[in-house]
Amino acid sequence: MPTIKKAYTIRDLSKSLKSSQLTVICDYRGLSVAQLQQLRTNLRPHGAQFSVAKNTLVGIAAKRNGIEGLDQYLEGPSGVVMVEGDIVQAAKVLNDFVRTSRILTIKGGLLGEAVISAADVEAVASLPSREELYGKVVNLLASPMVRTLGVFSGPSRSLAYLLNARQEQISGAAD
Repeated sequence: MPTIKKAYTIRDLSKSLKSSQLTVICDYRGLSVAQLQQLRTNLRPHGAQFSVAKNTLVGIAAKRNGIEGLDQYLEGPSGVVMVEGDIVQAAKVLNDFVRTSRILTIKGGLLGEAVISAADVEAVASLPSREELYGKVVNLLASPMVRTLGVFSGPSRSLAYLLNARQEQISGAAD
């Protein structure tokens, strides 16, 4: 039977695992407190939080949520990044921190309830942001309208060029 403190921790982890869209398990050995604080500060604006948790407690919380297969990543000291906000931006921040610190390593994680590898987390980080996707959708929707406008304005432009050329021809002959 776990202690009361561990029971509360399991409950909190279980709630966080259920509500997070992306969960990343990291090996943080070798990072200083200042570096961990910098990582937390960088993740916070994107709706993500980094916390250190015991592997057994994370495993119990995952099993309570019906998640299997996470145990392979729960070896050694583990930090857990739980993202409830923009998963792409949070994954980019985490991936950039891994690249710059060269100490933090990504073990794997969860995308929803599916277990993913470290390569999958990098793939999520390489996706375009939500704003970029909105821009692409607007461009796709606006592109046919712009082309249609160009087609409809073509004959009137041609008529205007023709009339202008005829006027120049007449004024050139009068001189």
